[in-house]
Amino acid sequence: MNGHALLEARGVSVRFGGLVAVDSVSAAFAAGELVGIIGPNGAGKTTFFNALSGVQLPTGGELFADGRRLTGAAPHRFAALGVARTFQTPRVFGGLSVAANIDFGLQFAGRGRKASWLLKDEASILNLIGLSAQAALPAAAITPSQQRLLEIGMALATRPRLLLLDEVAAGLTEAEVDSMAQLIRRLRDELDLTVIWIEHAVTTLLRYVERVIVLHHGRKIADGTPAEVVRNAEVIEAYLGDEMAEVAA
Repeated sequence: MNGHALLEARGVSVRFGGLVAVDSVSAAFAAGELVGIIGPNGAGKTTFFNALSGVQLPTGGELFADGRRLTGAAPHRFAALGVARTFQTPRVFGGLSVAANIDFGLQFAGRGRKASWLLKDEASILNLIGLSAQAALPAAAITPSQQRLLEIGMALATRPRLLLLDEVAAGLTEAEVDSMAQLIRRLRDELDLTVIWIEHAVTTLLRYVERVIVLHHGRKIADGTPAEVVRNAEVIEAYLGDEMAEVAA
């Protein structure tokens, strides 16, 4: 990693007219980290994510990937440097088979990018995300939780070094959320990925990540281990105090 953070935001701001959605947020993400981003609705989480993946142009601040300045670059430049992401609404091709969706990701990456043998081809990726049995089904025919897994598979097919997950647990049952979180940890471990995960289900996130960044009104109000963050007075106040107290206990 030659001493660089894999991805770094320095004082990143995003304004929409008079609204400051992200207010001078700095954060660095090292190789192999599993980091959660939480914050009340409207805290700027997805906008910050969009800036980190090149989908949204920051109105201030700088972005670096592996020490290279990426501020203002198009999303494909981020992808070329190994940044992949999912979206709140799974973007799968409903008419294509599950395997063809994965193949789309592989084509997008150019199969040339060196990657773990676990990401060798469609079959190995489907095996990794547990969708081998659904390979021939149209993506529209699988369950919503399987569509989320498929979207993660499509992101993995681009052979990323850093995976940005945007509310992949939304709408899942508690059991599904748990197995999703376990899968994410396993992917991080086996593929040596850096994972940055936004989730509304705070309790789940805090149980599985090693570091948490808390955004509130677009500002970063905390950045630390789950244990530190749940005891942070500003976080408790910004958040549904009860939910935080319950997590801390």
